[in-house]
Amino acid sequence: MSEKHIPYKERLNHPEDFKVRYCFYSDDEEGRKSPPFQGIRSDFWYESENHTMDGNFIIWPEFESKNGELIESGIVLNEGIARMWIINDKLRAYHQERIKIGTKGYFIEGIRTGECEVIDIVGLMSNPTKK
Repeated sequence: MSEKHIPYKERLNHPEDFKVRYCFYSDDEEGRKSPPFQGIRSDFWYESENHTMDGNFIIWPEFESKNGELIESGIVLNEGIARMWIINDKLRAYHQERIKIGTKGYFIEGIRTGECEVIDIVGLMSNPTKK
């Protein structure tokens, strides 16, 4: 947690797939026991069970400050905006069909630790996939 986060844009060489407005659950709400931090690799789960795939999806959040800048390291806001990155390229087409403005989902870290709603589509339809 103390190491500087290397932005996914640098690692993946493309922009985020989409952005969400998020809110983490508190310990009292059976959420995180400690504050969220930049670099957590929570999985993503769609709110609706109306889909054909089981399990959580490897879509990682990257958190912004109140000013819309990437938080470099450390604890992040309990609620705010996150850039979302689809890590499993083989499922990109599946997510392109499901992710729309208003799509709701959850951050999963063994348990549901937060909820989110898609507010912007950025590179979802144009980001490259690995062959």
